[in-house]
Amino acid sequence: MKFSEVIGQQEVQERLVQMVKEDRLPHAMMLCGPAGSGKMALAVAFGCYLLGLKDNTDPYAQTEHPMLAKLEHPDLHFTYPTIKLPSMSSDHKPVSDDFAREWHELIMQGPYFTLDQWLTAIGAENQQAIITAGESDELVRKLSLKSSQGGYKVSIIWLPERMNIECANKLLKLIEEPPTQTVFLMVCEEPDKLLETIRSRVQRIDVKKIDNDIVRQALIERRGISEEAAMRISRLANGSWLKAMEALQAGTENEQFLDLFMMLMRLAYQRRVRELRKWSETMAGFGREKQKRFLQFFMRMLRENFMYNFQQQDLVYMTQEEEDFAKNFARFINEANILQLYDLTNLAIRDIGQNANAKIVFYDFALKIIVLLIQK
Repeated sequence: MKFSEVIGQQEVQERLVQMVKEDRLPHAMMLCGPAGSGKMALAVAFGCYLLGLKDNTDPYAQTEHPMLAKLEHPDLHFTYPTIKLPSMSSDHKPVSDDFAREWHELIMQGPYFTLDQWLTAIGAENQQAIITAGESDELVRKLSLKSSQGGYKVSIIWLPERMNIECANKLLKLIEEPPTQTVFLMVCEEPDKLLETIRSRVQRIDVKKIDNDIVRQALIERRGISEEAAMRISRLANGSWLKAMEALQAGTENEQFLDLFMMLMRLAYQRRVRELRKWSETMAGFGREKQKRFLQFFMRMLRENFMYNFQQQDLVYMTQEEEDFAKNFARFINEANILQLYDLTNLAIRDIGQNANAKIVFYDFALKIIVLLIQK
């Protein structure tokens, strides 16, 4: 993969390349930023650049080594969250290699993907994926080997915040005493969940949201859509290429979430408790990651309807379908209830993350919405 395949982020690209040219490349870096900003794309492109230095020092070269183009270079190692399959023995600690085929298929489709897409690819259902201590043992083994090509060895760790404590402690030791010519590239969305000792030993590089105009241009050039459609989608995406791609797809998850949001609000307004119980049972049928994504979507809808209610059109980012619902609904989201609605949603996100009974969480959530909607 080449830097030219990354959407925007020119400043970060130049910073990474400059560190190599000035011979001040740290052995461990952490790319932090929101989902869809291109952290993984940057990590993969930079990793390929490091591994291709012997053949080409131009980061924007048109040609690329076949092994790097297919992401099959023997010195390029990927680490990512995994689950325990029923077929695995009781004492087996899942490692990335157990899911190498699924990972390769997903990343070759493009380096912009979500955790849920990964969980779907490996059949996680309701399991929460983590990085186990077995993975850190595998990394020690792999990185202790001599580079097959005589250059760098690159370890890309996707979502290191999902390491369990045993794995994190072992990785800390590996970072403190890194093998020769090894570069760790962590791709992180929630750095505060990492051990402080790990955060203090890596160089953090913050990756900002992609500029809306760059998203718009990329939609026109790479997806062939009209200027008007690209303008609306880029505004809605708000710096996330993932959200831009979601907006392009018919029947997306966001459309399902919008239906669930509208159903919840209508039933709560009408105080139809029995139907709200059925709604909560529907929500309980989703995996926990999807439940948390719905609640994040719910918070976005709160924010957009609040802004719409106060006629702040320049600050409103909604699809046409979302705006059509907001025309009649937005007045119910106001200064009297917005903070309580946010607190209620954050509490539900916490409870779902702590494996609380989802049916109870969402039924309680729905019943409290009834009370908050009638506040003036």
